[in-house]
Amino acid sequence: MAKRKKRKRSKNKIPNLTNAILSILKKDRNQSFNYKQIASKLGVNDASSRNQIIKTLAKLAGRQEIEQVDRGKYRAIVNAEYHTGILDISARGSGYVISEDFDEDVFIASNNINKALDGDEVEFYAYKRRKRGKIEGEITNVIKRAKSEYVGVIQIQKNSNYAFVVPDSTKMYKDIFVPINKTLKAEDGDKVLVTLEDWPENADSPYGKVMQVLGKPGEHNTEIHAILADYGLPHEFPHDVEAFANELDTSITETEIANRRDMRKDLTFTIDPKDAKDFDDALSFKVLDNGLYEIGIHIADVSHYVKEGTLLDDEAFERATSIYLVDRVVPMLPEVLSNNACSLRPHEEKYTFSAVFQINENAEVKHQWFGRTVTYSDARYAYEEAQAVIEQNAKVTEALEVTKDNVASRASATNIITQIPVDVSLTGKAYNTTPELAQAILTLDKLAKIMRRKRMKNGAISFDKVEVKFNLDENNNPEGVFFKTSKDANKLIEEFMLLANKKVAEFIGKQSPKKTFVYRVHDEPDDEKLASLQNVVGRFGYKLNFKDRKSTTASLNNLLKEVVGKKEQNLVDTLAIRSMSKAEYTTHNIGHYGLAFDYYSHFTSPIRRYPDVMAHRLLQHYLDGGKSANEESYEKKCQHSSNMEMLATKAERDSIKYMQIRFMEDHKDQEFVGVISGVTDWGIYVEIISNKCEGMVSVRDMTDDHYAFDQDHYAMVGRSTKTMYQLGDEVVVKVKNTDLVKKHLDFHLIGKAQ
Repeated sequence: MAKRKKRKRSKNKIPNLTNAILSILKKDRNQSFNYKQIASKLGVNDASSRNQIIKTLAKLAGRQEIEQVDRGKYRAIVNAEYHTGILDISARGSGYVISEDFDEDVFIASNNINKALDGDEVEFYAYKRRKRGKIEGEITNVIKRAKSEYVGVIQIQKNSNYAFVVPDSTKMYKDIFVPINKTLKAEDGDKVLVTLEDWPENADSPYGKVMQVLGKPGEHNTEIHAILADYGLPHEFPHDVEAFANELDTSITETEIANRRDMRKDLTFTIDPKDAKDFDDALSFKVLDNGLYEIGIHIADVSHYVKEGTLLDDEAFERATSIYLVDRVVPMLPEVLSNNACSLRPHEEKYTFSAVFQINENAEVKHQWFGRTVTYSDARYAYEEAQAVIEQNAKVTEALEVTKDNVASRASATNIITQIPVDVSLTGKAYNTTPELAQAILTLDKLAKIMRRKRMKNGAISFDKVEVKFNLDENNNPEGVFFKTSKDANKLIEEFMLLANKKVAEFIGKQSPKKTFVYRVHDEPDDEKLASLQNVVGRFGYKLNFKDRKSTTASLNNLLKEVVGKKEQNLVDTLAIRSMSKAEYTTHNIGHYGLAFDYYSHFTSPIRRYPDVMAHRLLQHYLDGGKSANEESYEKKCQHSSNMEMLATKAERDSIKYMQIRFMEDHKDQEFVGVISGVTDWGIYVEIISNKCEGMVSVRDMTDDHYAFDQDHYAMVGRSTKTMYQLGDEVVVKVKNTDLVKKHLDFHLIGKAQ
């Protein structure tokens, strides 16, 4: 009987009571608690629980882990140094804190997370012991939540007055409790946006409130809106902002023209993607009597319409960037501006902000001018059309590069091929452009190639990563996948935009006394990340040299060149980019490592980037003789812009992943050849070569042997057969499961590719 009684009592034991008490005392370590207060925080009030608490308090005090500061009142003994950092939670519920106080990340077991969530700024202390080779710690306080809104599927509990939202994110390890009166009348199974309101001390789940019903999971618009909502991004403009924008005077007036440099007679054109609706930039071209080329980089004068302190400006700042999803653009500015007034459309006069350069045959800038202009675009080209001009005139371009005689260069214009073939024409018909426009494109292409060579020689890194694009039908179903690559026409525009951004930044950055400005900076890569990159690419037979900056950039460029067209290209390109620091906006200039520029800003895309609007305002302010702007204010705006850029990038990636999974849903019976792009202890990741879709093969599904993860060789190795599936190996896979809600793709492993 005694044994049975003992078993019965053990069922009433409070689980992990010692850790629970220590967590309560450490969280409020300057406050003392008695057993009743601790019982209340734990949500217990029976005699047995109170006795357990009293005994545990006495035991902890005896071990000098806590101290009794008054009769029956206890507090934590602070014998540890507390640190702060950012929590990164894994899908398994444990996590790591990234802190500047430690060279390595600090492991946090799931039972020591203490209600912190992914991305939260937390306070923690580190144990002296290690786990899995990592320093281990415990979170003692949440300083700042990273986010309060989550997307998930609501589960209405039958015959109850509450519901639970199951978050889509694998990093949100708790379902969210929602009282029935806060469900916004959502139906069971709906996808919703929920905001956290509270997380009571004794509650297992946080409490929330439904803010928006997004629709049925798996439906296209539901999932696209869910992606935006999950990152706190908008999908439409508030009515008052639209109304404000629609009431703006967007006419071109003689009064305003009189205040600007009139460049309407200069040959001007745009080159953009064929599906573009907003044209940020145009180029003008003229041969001067002194033999120099006058080239204007004309940028939409957004700051003329978007004035500081207005509703429109507040909305643009909050958005900070346009978001490019697979099936739509969520613009920074309302359509009346982004696609109309500010868009440099053909055969229309526009207000522009320009950087005008006089450049010689060697692509050297001999004179520069910055200011507000009025321009007229003579033509619009798609990249493919401009590329056709360049490719058809390859021999003429070659002749222009060889000769240094301007007269001979211009004389050869009579031989220029001006035809735009039907297969690339925006009109759907073959047509001839003018010889003057064709000549301008060819000369700009020649100069762009010289500028690019100089950049590469100076240590710039050439990241020409392949972009995945989709052919969509009228219902946004993916009919096919294609890859967007950067050709000469793209690089022509890129080089002149880089020139404008660089020269504007130099113009302000070199002034004395120092003036506040918005820079786009890129720090040097981290040595650890470069070493990790070397380990991976070494598996493919590539070697990198990190002796100094020059050898690092040279070997990275050589690597990126060598992998072009090979099965591992996308993997290596991605890993190389990840080894770099992230570019960001700041008022503190440190230069741009990837471009090898000492000064760099963003000036050329104000329709879609708020930092460019800030750069325009500051440049005009200084051209007008204004004093240095408030650095602290602009630094905060820069940080916000960098954060919003990061969220937009994540949303864009999620939308691509979502569309890839939709595409693979229709190819479940097909076998694909892929490259192993990642290996973990829970499985291998495979990227299909033909469409870049990435999915996972779970180690549980690799049933022909017992496979173990070999970390040193980035491989999964069979215990009996010694079969090795290693990073970079080609394998054959078949779709096992597609999950549009979780954006997860599972593969069956057929075997190694022959």
